[in-house]
Amino acid sequence: MRHDDGRKLDHKTLEALRIRAVQRVMDGESPEVVIKALGMSRARIYEWLAAYREGGFDALKAKQISGRPKKLTGDQIRELYTWITSFTPDQLKFEFTLWTRARVRELIRREFNVRLSDVSVGRLLRNLGLTPQKPLHRAYQQNPKAVEQWKKETYPEIQKEAKKAGATIFFGDEATIRSDYHSGTTWAPAGEAPLIRGTGSRFSLNLISAISPRGELRFKTLQGTMNAEVFIGFLKALVRDADKPVFLILDNHPVHHARKVREYVDNLDGRLRLFFLPPYSPELNPDESVWGYIKYHHVGKKVINNKEQLRAIVYRQLRRLQKLPKLLKSFFGHPELAYISA
Repeated sequence: MRHDDGRKLDHKTLEALRIRAVQRVMDGESPEVVIKALGMSRARIYEWLAAYREGGFDALKAKQISGRPKKLTGDQIRELYTWITSFTPDQLKFEFTLWTRARVRELIRREFNVRLSDVSVGRLLRNLGLTPQKPLHRAYQQNPKAVEQWKKETYPEIQKEAKKAGATIFFGDEATIRSDYHSGTTWAPAGEAPLIRGTGSRFSLNLISAISPRGELRFKTLQGTMNAEVFIGFLKALVRDADKPVFLILDNHPVHHARKVREYVDNLDGRLRLFFLPPYSPELNPDESVWGYIKYHHVGKKVINNKEQLRAIVYRQLRRLQKLPKLLKSFFGHPELAYISA
């Protein structure tokens, strides 16, 4: 597809185009996506964003208003956007891994010899459609090649084998839910940290569950810690409740590889097969969202007085989840899990 810079358009059309494009970026769309949809050269969007930053929407009109010289050019803003969206600060020889306003300000000074305030940097980042977000954590031990192989080769092969065997694919995971977990925010006077009062005691509950792309959920609350016998008990229930063979995908917890577990699976004549995710890759497992949902939306918003109350809350919400297949299917909607439906 050939791109142009809009010179063949009349002034009014180009003016409306500039304003609409910048507004789309401010509404959260990627500059790259916006300009590609318009069929224009990549540099244009960053020139328009630079103009908007200095003079607002008036600067995008056919006859631009005069004003002070731009501190950052369109090319510089394009480079800045690429750095922030493609690299972490440590990859660009900073000591930290998060893009804060101060870090971006330092990057601009270092690379372009331009000094901006934190407020100006924040405004610039918002104009680029960027917002502060809680980062996803990845273990540094994770092997990106193994993850890519899992998405493009290993899992598609599991899908083919499951289809051939008429099996249902489940993703399994264990979790520990603590009574002192709190989620969300609470209003309080400025400068006064809000206090959450509890019993002073802590309770925890160990669980295991498995979720399928069809919106099925199986779970079990555990007495004590996970071991081979406890895990086999969960597997027995999983197979007993299934009318088809089960392909269960798990992380690499040592219990999952235990000799007793392997012997149990081998004796089932194909009714159950275990597969393992790449090491240090929890983002590839949709079952993680089950525990995140229970902790954030339920346990984290209540005062837990004893372990039986904690168990009752968790059990009730997991039972409720079993009756909400659409919600369970939505746990597969994260971009990291797109490989499952591919």
